[in-house]
Amino acid sequence: MSSQQLPDEPVYDDRVYRSPMAIVTGVLMLGMVAWLCGDAVLRGEGSTRWVALAIAVCAVPLIVAFTFRPAVFANDDRMRVRNPFRVIELPWAAVDAVRAGYSAEVLAEGSTYQLWSVPVSLRERKRVQRPAGRRGGLTGRGLSPDPAPAGAAVDEPPRAGADKVVDELRELAERGATRAGAQGEVRVRWSFEIIAPAVIGAVALIVLLAIG
Repeated sequence: MSSQQLPDEPVYDDRVYRSPMAIVTGVLMLGMVAWLCGDAVLRGEGSTRWVALAIAVCAVPLIVAFTFRPAVFANDDRMRVRNPFRVIELPWAAVDAVRAGYSAEVLAEGSTYQLWSVPVSLRERKRVQRPAGRRGGLTGRGLSPDPAPAGAAVDEPPRAGADKVVDELRELAERGATRAGAQGEVRVRWSFEIIAPAVIGAVALIVLLAIG
């Protein structure tokens, strides 16, 4: 009797990881650009209006790139990392490691890709580790922690937000590496829809300042 390979389980919707603080920052920065540049366009004279437009054309794509755009999409087969200027698609079989040191990173095929949407906060990491250190600290005059009651569940140590995300991604990578849909090579695509308008705005600004 020949053995048959069981089909993969269905792929569910992507988990999406973003930085709420980055989105809030992006909203504030876009509002400031709209206010300053809009005022210059409406009230400015001569080349001031064109300079303001060039600044807006250059600044808006960069603000979007570094605040709204970064995201990590992960499902059972692969992870898609959307950074400011690149999109990296990584099948789980190609992923060597996911880690969070001073920044969250994924290692694949000899290259390291940073996860811009998963910022690592050393302050948050220290803050969540402090209560755990107190709970597991030494008590009384002895040099041993309080023993846990027999059969009691041991609480897992608290984790910072970035570390929790990395743990989830690492679990998905380990679980999905053998899936048929998780095979393949890493693919990298440059985001020219962000790069092109930013370059055009920067060149226009330089020209206007040069001839002004």
